[in-house]
Amino acid sequence: MQSEDAEVAAVAAAAEDEKPAPVFHELFNSPDADSVLGSKDGVLFRVHSFVLKTTSGWFRAMFSLPQKSQTPDDPAVIAYLDEDAATLEALLRCVCGLPIPRLDSYDTIEALLFAAEKYDMPGPPSIVRAMVSTPTLLADPLRLFVLACRYGWEDVVQLASAQTLSLSIYDKKYTASLEKLSSRSLLKLGALHRGRRDALEARLNEPPFVPDHGDSSCSHCGASVDYHTWRALKSKIFKEMDARPLGDMVVEPGMTLWDEAQSCWSAKCSNCHRVLYDKMETQRVIRECMQQLPTTLDAMASHEMEKLALVHIG
Repeated sequence: MQSEDAEVAAVAAAAEDEKPAPVFHELFNSPDADSVLGSKDGVLFRVHSFVLKTTSGWFRAMFSLPQKSQTPDDPAVIAYLDEDAATLEALLRCVCGLPIPRLDSYDTIEALLFAAEKYDMPGPPSIVRAMVSTPTLLADPLRLFVLACRYGWEDVVQLASAQTLSLSIYDKKYTASLEKLSSRSLLKLGALHRGRRDALEARLNEPPFVPDHGDSSCSHCGASVDYHTWRALKSKIFKEMDARPLGDMVVEPGMTLWDEAQSCWSAKCSNCHRVLYDKMETQRVIRECMQQLPTTLDAMASHEMEKLALVHIG
């Protein structure tokens, strides 16, 4: 029995000897640093406790507890954290005054922000907020909108909401991102996207445009006219606005290349044979209508308030 115990002990000792030596990050290996953090993938970071206490509420509370005294023969206890080395490096770079790493990936940014929130570090989020307007991050505006809503960055919320107008947020590929929004933020974003379409529809049923209902007559000879080609074109415009609320493809190339548009511009009065629609003027007025549509959540809220005021006055 004793021989078996001795054998087990020998194997354990050999395994201990074979364990790789601790790997310290090259940027965080100052010998006079008095605290050591460890990532979940085994990389160690020597950091001055003063830096951690002044930049993190979580570490400030931790260091307020009685700490084990350090001697050359009794080094600091390693505090292993849940984050990987890349996230800890980015976090510590931000709070230690080192060059900021490239923040051009939402996976990197989200991990950094989650860690900063966890350890009550206000510095890293303020740095990220200043960098979110880069083209790489704006290329995924819905994810930026979700991030801005999560952390209460109101100016970024407005910027990102405008950028999402190039998307059809009802596409299934955006479901995962939309599920991260609060009900309030989701409803506001939906109201902006749908509201632009509805506002344009209301405007295209007002003069000088032909309304959907009622009798219509030729402006030249007064003969009764069926404006079905115009109604078909409007329907196409609204479908385009549903798919891409920005509407930047409606006037050009849409109202030139669409079959519905070409049918509309070639339509003539059956009595006097004059063209019913002025293509250039119609495009000009619709372009002006598009430019007046709200582009942000705040602008949409103001638009709705104006509508309510008009109803009340009426």
